[in-house]
Amino acid sequence: MQKNYYEILGVEKSASKDDIKKAFRKLAHKYHPDKKDGNTEKFKEVNEAYTVLSDDKKRAEYDSYGRVFSDGAGPGAGGNPFGGFDFSGFGSNFEGVDLGDIFSEFFGGKGQQPNRGRDISVDIELQFNEAVFGVERKILLAKTGNCEVCKGSGAAAGTSLETCTTCNGRGKIHETKRSFFGSFSAVTTCNICHGKGKVPKERCNGCKGLGVRRRDEEIGVRIPAGIEDGEVIRMTGGGEAVSGGSSGDLYVKIHVRKHPLFAKEGTNLVTHLSIKLSTALLGGDYHLQTLDGDLTVKIPAGVSIGEILRVRGKGIPYDKNKRGDLMIKLSIELPSKLSKTAAKLVEELKKEGI
Repeated sequence: MQKNYYEILGVEKSASKDDIKKAFRKLAHKYHPDKKDGNTEKFKEVNEAYTVLSDDKKRAEYDSYGRVFSDGAGPGAGGNPFGGFDFSGFGSNFEGVDLGDIFSEFFGGKGQQPNRGRDISVDIELQFNEAVFGVERKILLAKTGNCEVCKGSGAAAGTSLETCTTCNGRGKIHETKRSFFGSFSAVTTCNICHGKGKVPKERCNGCKGLGVRRRDEEIGVRIPAGIEDGEVIRMTGGGEAVSGGSSGDLYVKIHVRKHPLFAKEGTNLVTHLSIKLSTALLGGDYHLQTLDGDLTVKIPAGVSIGEILRVRGKGIPYDKNKRGDLMIKLSIELPSKLSKTAAKLVEELKKEGI
């Protein structure tokens, strides 16, 4: 008798792929053989239905002819011990059920995982001028790092390392076990040498032979010139260390305080300078406090409001010895009240057409 895959999953024929996926997850969770009330036959039937209906080509064939031709032999072909079970789109989990748990009872874990320490994230606040010119900062972290006594070897001073007899120096162990799904082989990290293939003849007293220990570690962070607020510096290997594997990374997020006078625009520094009306008309010198120290700025005669003066080489350092420019935006102070003498002078200027 021809199976009705839509009835098996409990969905309408017009169901979307998302609806089909949700129905499959719910039923697979219900009938999983590892559960107390699981049902192996129902589990396989649900897998078969999902394998067909989740594939556009197979679903079209099934809807038209009541059977599938595209896989040549139907679900379970090709020696697949899972009977055509499609894991795509789920990662390793569905509805809170970890597919790795199916194998955990056979191999004591969820397969071979990369042996790598945790990453660490820290925040650093910088003054504006520190972000412009760059700075070296020291941060103190409490983390698992290489043992400073044995330098990460795990061996006591004056003793050597010898081949691990558990894994014969390979650092990994191959295991093969059988289940109702068939035979499975897995490669696991040796829990004696932690993947190193070597064990200390005499263990280090500082780390008990692990090569790593929890301690305070001072790390120097070089902040490059011109760094932006919110940027993150990645320091490879600066994170948590782990026995027999590589250290995680350290991520440093930068927060830059605003400056009351200066702002960044690309590689340029921007500031505002308010000058007197007489200076705007006749020109003159102004003394300006910059990030490089005192600077005398020559104001040309006849400048207007909003005009920008450029001082080359006083901006953000970039590309080795190059620097951007200092951009000075001018504004003109207009007096709110004139003295009698000033008023007469302005009247004279008015007569001159100024």
